[in-house]
Amino acid sequence: MARIMSANYLFAKRKRKFKATTDSKHNYPIAPNLLNQNFEVSRQNQVWISDITYIKTKQGWLYLTVIIDLFNRKVVGWALSDNLSTEDTIIRAWHMAVKKTTLTQPLIFHSDRGVQYASHKFTSLIKSYNGLVNQSMSRKGNC
Repeated sequence: MARIMSANYLFAKRKRKFKATTDSKHNYPIAPNLLNQNFEVSRQNQVWISDITYIKTKQGWLYLTVIIDLFNRKVVGWALSDNLSTEDTIIRAWHMAVKKTTLTQPLIFHSDRGVQYASHKFTSLIKSYNGLVNQSMSRKGNC
């Protein structure tokens, strides 16, 4: 196997140091866990879930924020940024998601407890939907 890999310029990926994207040690309020690991939904735009991950590139780290509709597992919004600011991660992804969708029924938006999701900028954006969007966060240590 090593010979074949070497002949094709393939190399085993070495284990890298863990890089955290979630800063849950903040003073922002934490939303209740409305989803509670119930992943069965009956309609589109009933539950959206979101997370942020990182990608190492030659130019440095990039951060990918994704919002997925739990009904059909379709990506409804995403953002790629070179920093972890609320504006460049979840707010950009949120705007993409709602641009494609008209929210007419209650929506649960579920995420981890990261500072981007708990920030006043994002929670104010969620609240601007006048109760139509309910924020939900996982318990500590549970993505």
